[in-house]
Amino acid sequence: MSTRKRIGKWLAAAALCAACGAQAKTVEKVVDYQVADQSYRGYVYYDTAGAKKRPVVLMVPNWMGTSEANRRQARKIAGRDYVVFLADMYGRDQQPANVDAAGKLVGQLYGNRLVLRTRVKAAKEQAQAAVKRLKLPANPDKIAAIGFCFGGSTVLELARTGEELNAVVSFHGNPSLDAPAPSQPPKTRILVLHGDADPYVPVAQINAFLDEMRTTKTDWQMMRFGGAVHSFTDPDANQPGKAMYDPRAAKRAFEMMKDFLTESFAGR
Repeated sequence: MSTRKRIGKWLAAAALCAACGAQAKTVEKVVDYQVADQSYRGYVYYDTAGAKKRPVVLMVPNWMGTSEANRRQARKIAGRDYVVFLADMYGRDQQPANVDAAGKLVGQLYGNRLVLRTRVKAAKEQAQAAVKRLKLPANPDKIAAIGFCFGGSTVLELARTGEELNAVVSFHGNPSLDAPAPSQPPKTRILVLHGDADPYVPVAQINAFLDEMRTTKTDWQMMRFGGAVHSFTDPDANQPGKAMYDPRAAKRAFEMMKDFLTESFAGR
């Protein structure tokens, strides 16, 4: 074959790949389900590029629930790497309209850890069931849970139920809750990403988490970002000294999450 023909074939193949890439898009699917006679609505996100099966990531959002901002975040995290299931922790018709409403809902769940755990376990089951029901390009046996703020606390509670997971990643969540609840040794790897200057997480909670982890055989890590406060990954957070976006800490945290998930899904 002549050099000209080889170049022509290469250019044609490159054009075809470019066209395929241009057609790829992120799909959103709504998943309605029931927990204890209450209706919930989760959202699934995945990129249509390729048919390769990807791991499932259960994402528990911050206290604003399945808001438009949190759906955008789930879509971005999914990318071409994961199928993301955005969990509903409040109920389909109970999403908070403002921070005051969100605070009340979160307070109720923090005060009843058993209900909190029931809802997040149901979301995990729905994420795995959706893979088969909707024929998603995912492997339901490879599943991790990640969460932000309230969601970060929630995925740690999921780990405390003893659920089988590949990994749990908590972004600026409260690592220990005050309401009593029996716990089992986690059967998953745990990564906690924490703003060292977070005014909403007392040192006592950090110490309680460290003591808890040290008594188990859990593969766990905690990374503390100097100077970062609460919600440091949230671009909309703008309360200096309290809850504030920190692009440097956010970039590092997301890179750590990806490395941690890659290692965990590979079974290393």
